Amino acid sequence: MSKREERWAVVHIYSSFNNTIVHATDLSGSKTLAISSGGQQVKADRLKPSQYAAMRSAFDVAEKLKKMKITHIHILVRGVGGHGPKTPGPGAQSAIRVLARSGFIIGRIEDVTPIPHDTTRRPGGRRGRRM
Repeated sequence: MSKREERWAVVHIYSSFNNTIVHATDLSGSKTLAISSGGQQVKADRLKPSQYAAMRSAFDVAEKLKKMKITHIHILVRGVGGHGPKTPGPGAQSAIRVLARSGFIIGRIEDVTPIPHDTTRRPGGRRGRRM
């Protein structure tokens, strides 16, 4: 019985409220295999954070990974974090859905949003942000 060779990749999805970036690397994370963002897929700036742009980015990365004969993926989802919002933007879920439907076997889906435990000072100074 011949077993098909497993080839793994890690797909990093960074989703803010202004854009979505889908970035595929090898397992160590040091070599980029494919990268795409919402801004590359749509013409208007107001459409960059849309779910449609995230889906197109994920589909573009999935096609490049299939050409490299990648069969299995881990997905790491990241929001802005730090002083910003801790939840991923609107494009993260639709990008995950496209990758799942592209025929890859998904190892794990993990949230890697940076959360400060004892944070540095917020920007704005003592009197706050002046308008």
